[in-house]
Amino acid sequence: MAANKPIVLVDGSSYLYRAFHALPALTTSKGQPTGAVKGVLSMLKRLIKDYPDSPMAVVFDAKGKTFRDELFEQYKAHRPPMPEDLRAQVEPLHACVRALGLPLLSIEGVEADDVIGTLARQATEAGREAVISTGDKDMAQLVNGHVTLVNTMKDEVLDRQGVEDKFGLPPERIIDFLALMGDKVDNIPGVPGVGEKTALGLLQGIEGGLEGVYANLEQVKTLSFRGAKTLAKKLEEHRDQAFLSYELATIKTDCELPVGLDDLDIAQPNRQALREHYQELEFKAWLTELLEGQDEGVDDTPGGAALSKEAEESVPARSPDRRDQVIDTQAILDNWLERLRQADAFCFDLETTSLNYMRAEIVGIGLALEPGEAAYIPLAHDYLDAPAQLERDRVLEALKPLLEDPSKGKIGQNLKYDISVLANYAINVAGPLTDTMLESYVLNSTATRHDMDSLALKYLGEKTISFAEIAGKGAKQLTFNQIALEQAVPYACEDVDITLRLHRELRPRVEAEGRLAEVLDTLETPLIPVLSRMERTGVALDAKRLEAQSEELTKRIAKLEEKAFELAGREFNLGSPKQLGQILFEEQKIPVIKKTPKGAPSTAEAVLEELALDYPLPKVIIEHRGLSKLKSTYTDKLPRLIDKATGRVHTSYHQAVTATGRLSSSDPNLQNIPIRSEEGRKIRQAFIARPGYRIVAADYSQIELRIMAHLSEDQGLLDAFAEGQDIHAATASEVFGTDLDKVSNDQRRSAKAINFGLIYGMSAWGLGRQLHIERGQAQIYIDRYFDRYPGVARYMDKIRVQAAEDGFVETVFGRRLYLPEIKAQNSTRRQAAERTAINAPMQGTAADIIKKAMIKVDTWLQEEAGKKNGLDAWMVMQVHDELVFEVKEDQVEAFIDAVKKYMRDAGTLKVELIVEANAGANWDEAH
Repeated sequence: MAANKPIVLVDGSSYLYRAFHALPALTTSKGQPTGAVKGVLSMLKRLIKDYPDSPMAVVFDAKGKTFRDELFEQYKAHRPPMPEDLRAQVEPLHACVRALGLPLLSIEGVEADDVIGTLARQATEAGREAVISTGDKDMAQLVNGHVTLVNTMKDEVLDRQGVEDKFGLPPERIIDFLALMGDKVDNIPGVPGVGEKTALGLLQGIEGGLEGVYANLEQVKTLSFRGAKTLAKKLEEHRDQAFLSYELATIKTDCELPVGLDDLDIAQPNRQALREHYQELEFKAWLTELLEGQDEGVDDTPGGAALSKEAEESVPARSPDRRDQVIDTQAILDNWLERLRQADAFCFDLETTSLNYMRAEIVGIGLALEPGEAAYIPLAHDYLDAPAQLERDRVLEALKPLLEDPSKGKIGQNLKYDISVLANYAINVAGPLTDTMLESYVLNSTATRHDMDSLALKYLGEKTISFAEIAGKGAKQLTFNQIALEQAVPYACEDVDITLRLHRELRPRVEAEGRLAEVLDTLETPLIPVLSRMERTGVALDAKRLEAQSEELTKRIAKLEEKAFELAGREFNLGSPKQLGQILFEEQKIPVIKKTPKGAPSTAEAVLEELALDYPLPKVIIEHRGLSKLKSTYTDKLPRLIDKATGRVHTSYHQAVTATGRLSSSDPNLQNIPIRSEEGRKIRQAFIARPGYRIVAADYSQIELRIMAHLSEDQGLLDAFAEGQDIHAATASEVFGTDLDKVSNDQRRSAKAINFGLIYGMSAWGLGRQLHIERGQAQIYIDRYFDRYPGVARYMDKIRVQAAEDGFVETVFGRRLYLPEIKAQNSTRRQAAERTAINAPMQGTAADIIKKAMIKVDTWLQEEAGKKNGLDAWMVMQVHDELVFEVKEDQVEAFIDAVKKYMRDAGTLKVELIVEANAGANWDEAH
């Protein structure tokens, strides 16, 4: 033990509670709460850094009663039982502490305070410095010339003077202080009516502490604080209680401990155990640091508490000693080609010059057949002479039959990108596809990001080489063709090796869970080539129309800015929340209805929308924000995204981003173009068909409500859809007690808000806010809705219970959405998870149906393209429940009839799916 280093004694129990209540709640993808564990470990890591090489102990309260319970039966009796979310974190925290190599003490019969007090006394007697890390004020009684307190959560250090400055009393009077005022948390009674100020006044006014006060009760009435004149009688009445409280508040410093100061050396951290715990708790940043060797005090030496046999078996195997091979001669290539021909499947990955699949050029190809053996074919590295790398066209020609072989499996990570790039080289990848990104996504969409680096960390416990490590960052980042071979080879070989190992890890997990393999094999994987074709086809844009709209928006935005200045009485930056908040809440005295996490008045969209009902400036700000966003996101940006070679815009569709299975898109994001506003419709007018073609838009009518009818089996909803009723008018008729033919437009709009609001779990408050009515009236509407549609209420109750039991909900087709917060003690988080549980099966089923439709329609279009007089039509976009096509003018009518049938047949529900389709010169006209 380093004799010149302070001994650090950590009050683990204090920090555990404080971290649980003070820090954000965190959970793993499986629902395991982890926020308190992370908070305490962060504090411990900081202490290890702040006190390098210091002996240390982390002390926790033991289970069971202590001597204080024998002294006073009601001791801590008022303290509520430990919350389940906290109880579940105790053992994982203890395991992590031990794995860090820190001595963990939990002594029966005494509290953590007493263990710390005893060790602090021993340190003082040995002339050693001791630091007590705690957030508990009781510990101030232990401070002396050798002992100080540190509170890492408040960056507070208390020596003798610090205690006196903070409490107004020296450390040796802290027990007297606690005895007089009591402690509600621990149920130490103290003297009734004596609070912090009174206790302080007594001890500062009369020398000798508690004994001195009781020896001089006649002096109490002479003290200057409020109530002093009558306090002596109260003190006398509760003399026994005061001295009992003194005993209860006194930290024992003479406990018999199984360890001494010499036993507090920090052991070598157990790297394998930490790796296991960080993976299980999903502490990704710490796991990355650990794998990179940057974790404080952690190296490759096993050390620390030995792993149990079960724990050792549960740690993912380390990467085998990979044998990387460079394929740079024809002989080596021929050998690999023969091995690929003999294999049922192989893993491949392209290294390219760009993430843009339309412009990317192939630089090299990684290949793998077995874990631990990978190869890289350099094809277009700038610095290599021709003899040092094989000719790209010849290599691609040799690989083409294998890549196009429909019987040979292809394994990759984000295969759609590789398929699209290879299509630019006239290679049409075929055969059974396996995408590890989609395997992970289907297994649990919310467990992690689904990029290879994140998956390697989560499922293999390995840190991969990031592109930035070999290429740099920012404007000076190299492209892969500029990367030296000694860096390119291990990077590319790691990609395919990790991908192959991920597949072997993930596929069995998918097959073990419900119908997830069916979701993967019949929905997600077949969609890969469909999306690739649609992306590469792209959609035509009228750039001049967008430029004209940008000019118009610029003028409107300027006028709104002038109007805002006029309403504010001065100029200000409309984009500055701080300036806007100052004008709204300080200068115009508008009431604050919500604050940011930092305590400032919120100017978020939802807040401004509510304020706009009563105040003109917020309304102008909302309109200004909306138009500015349209301009920057669409009218300005879309023309810049037109590909020079094709003259079309090529978005990227993402299968593994949203939690519920819906597709998302980027560059441009097609999912968020407004449809109801005039400005949004003008943007859609810029999406056009090429000469001789028309845009056809086909979308599902009220699909989520139909799915609700299917899932809830509510007879009223089923009948309304079966009879072809306007479902919103039917709901209005039921809720407002109006004949169907007499439902007003306002009633229908309200019913529409109710229909869609309830399937999203909207509360009466939310519905009232949307309809601009009182919460009570909104609750009446909701109650009437459930009275008329009792099956919906039963379904919602059932799904909440089922979600809590299973931890997930499923779509009609078996896709799962895990809900880690469904059992959270925090009601806000739990209710949010319950709302998700209600909506996710509907939204997810709708996503599954549109994906099935895309696969069916694409198969049909591919068959038509192969016929001599087949239909000339292309799928160009997918947006929510809508598919958009470019169709030859004289084939539009036949196409619409056929596409509606294919889309209707994509899902079989207890109600009929209705598809509406129209044609026009642009996307807006096709609605």
